Amino acid sequence: MRPGRRPSFADDFRRFFFRGLGVLLPSLLTLWILVQAYFFLEARVAEPINRGVRAAVVWATPRMLPRSVHPAWMVVSAEELQQFRTALETGGDPGSRALTRLPDRELAAELRRQELERLWNSNAALRLLGLVVAIVLIYLAGRFLGSLIGRQVYQRLERFIARIPVFKQVYPHVKQLVDLVLGERSMAFKRVVLVEYPRRGIWSLGFVTGGGLRGTDAAAGGEVVTVFVPSTPTPFTGFTISVPAADALEVAISIDEAIRFILTGGVLTPSNVLPPGAAEAAPAGAAAPEQTASLPTGAPPPEGLR
Repeated sequence: MRPGRRPSFADDFRRFFFRGLGVLLPSLLTLWILVQAYFFLEARVAEPINRGVRAAVVWATPRMLPRSVHPAWMVVSAEELQQFRTALETGGDPGSRALTRLPDRELAAELRRQELERLWNSNAALRLLGLVVAIVLIYLAGRFLGSLIGRQVYQRLERFIARIPVFKQVYPHVKQLVDLVLGERSMAFKRVVLVEYPRRGIWSLGFVTGGGLRGTDAAAGGEVVTVFVPSTPTPFTGFTISVPAADALEVAISIDEAIRFILTGGVLTPSNVLPPGAAEAAPAGAAAPEQTASLPTGAPPPEGLR
């Protein structure tokens, strides 16, 4: 739009539309991801567990409870059984018609299973039982694998997996990613540093992950640290470099702040770093706050960021 020209309806619509989209889209995407995750867990985790629990209930009820206290779904009269067989015979599903060849006892068990499934699916608390059972089983598995016997069993299982063709090429990488995100040493970064990478004069944000490789201290003439330099906007990928400890300049920000800075391409800056233009807005005579913008070529960052 040219200076001095009154904005048209199209200009206003475009500006406010994208402003509204920028405000609503993150919330809508977050809600959509959470809903899809719930549907996935309900279909792939909760429902198989619920199916197994229902089968166990159908099997155990006549063996553990007297007939006088059987629930309504468990009681099948001869008339109900005949109606169920007739409905299966007239149905168009070949699988349903195949059930009609079952003897009365097995057909009654199938009718009880279907009645329990209808009752189960009509109750929200029962549908969530599968997720609760999955959470409890995962917790118990974690407790077991944390014990001495559990660790030995897990180590033997991993050695067995390492010998399976194809599987052994994929499993180590998946395990490393899961350990990075969910493991006890997740995001095992010690501190945030600035290193001159990929060449002198260009400062890259990185995370110290440990000491250098064996022999690198002697080759470098001093202590060497390993630094992971993540890429934007996917900080799980990047470059692992070894630099002298003196050249890894520590930055006074948290790891979470550094990750947000990398994820957004520098849009979300840490709280102790001023946004562009803030220095010009400061009152005259005020001390200039420290910031990371415009590091001189080949020069170390300001003292406040070390």
